[in-house]
Amino acid sequence: MKAYLFPGQGAQFSGMGLDLYENSHRAKELFEQANEILGFEITKIMFEGTADELKETKVTQPAIFLHSAILAEVMGDQFKPDMVAGHSLGEFSALVANKTMAFNDGLSLVSKRALAMQKACEMQPSTMAAVLGLEDNVVERICEETTGVVVAANYNCPGQLVISGEIEAVKKACESLSEAGAKRALLLPVGGAFHSPLMQPAREELAAAIEATQFSTPACPVYQNVSTTAVTDPSEIKKNLISQLTAPVKWTQSMQQMIKDGATTFIEVGPGNVLQGLMRKIDRSVETSKAGIS
Repeated sequence: MKAYLFPGQGAQFSGMGLDLYENSHRAKELFEQANEILGFEITKIMFEGTADELKETKVTQPAIFLHSAILAEVMGDQFKPDMVAGHSLGEFSALVANKTMAFNDGLSLVSKRALAMQKACEMQPSTMAAVLGLEDNVVERICEETTGVVVAANYNCPGQLVISGEIEAVKKACESLSEAGAKRALLLPVGGAFHSPLMQPAREELAAAIEATQFSTPACPVYQNVSTTAVTDPSEIKKNLISQLTAPVKWTQSMQQMIKDGATTFIEVGPGNVLQGLMRKIDRSVETSKAGIS
């Protein structure tokens, strides 16, 4: 069984999507549509922009979404998923690819999500940190014991977690995690505490937009970050997507569940190859590859 995976923030690079734009009439159409929906030429930034320009909140999330969703669309009959999953932001690309929502709706939600998260970051200075080489339960316990808001935010693969919260609480937790034997506990260059309770204002703002968007029964199940199990009910998909902003990304658990449910091949759709790398650390026995158009 084939599982298609969609990357999240951090996968962006200058020149992303240009090959699709130049080689597919349908891709060009969708990119031009995106420029109109967003009200600025995101294609110019994606194809020619600097790393700093691509890091702008209003650009990063829509750019990654566009690369992934358009690639899945133009693959045509080559794109035959038995199941899909997306890492954080990538869940929106996955939901367009498996026909839960329309391309335009997905892009509008991603743009609103990016701006709502930026606003939440400005309301409260916060950060995230990568923790390597500790068991999940040790990281969770130290977060609970640390004063202030700090939580496990991304379960990326065994021995690799990201924590998220108030700046001082995250720094204090990093000290404790290092003392507990972490190989590394490093602050990440991000603008806020994603997937933590500090994203509550963004969650409330996005909830209304998600509720107002038409969701259909998908062509195949999505394994969502919040639930880690196969979901096909549109109302449940909405509920999980709203919860996602303040809840952890349970990527390791989702991948393990997909394997249990019969996935043998995992294909990454979109920029970069981070998810292939994580999969090799989760289970080396499954096949991984990169999607492309032939």
